[in-house]
Amino acid sequence: ANLFFNVIAKRYEQGSVVVTSNLPFSQWSNAFADDTTLTAALLDRLLHHSHIIQISGESYRLKGKRALGTVPTVLQNESERQG
Repeated sequence: ANLFFNVIAKRYEQGSVVVTSNLPFSQWSNAFADDTTLTAALLDRLLHHSHIIQISGESYRLKGKRALGTVPTVLQNESERQG
């Protein structure tokens, strides 16, 4: 968590950063050892001048496997809930 914060803090208002995540921002503190203060500071810097693109729908990577019937049931159920 500290390393990621340091990267974002050094890049803040200095240059572009691209970050992808499958977690909503509300769950980021869980990913960073429940450090809500650090997570809030990180998100504050990251989101200040950001453009957020939220993509939803079926996984493009699983499309071919789904056609072949080789996608595990767990992934199929997850995809159905999201779609």
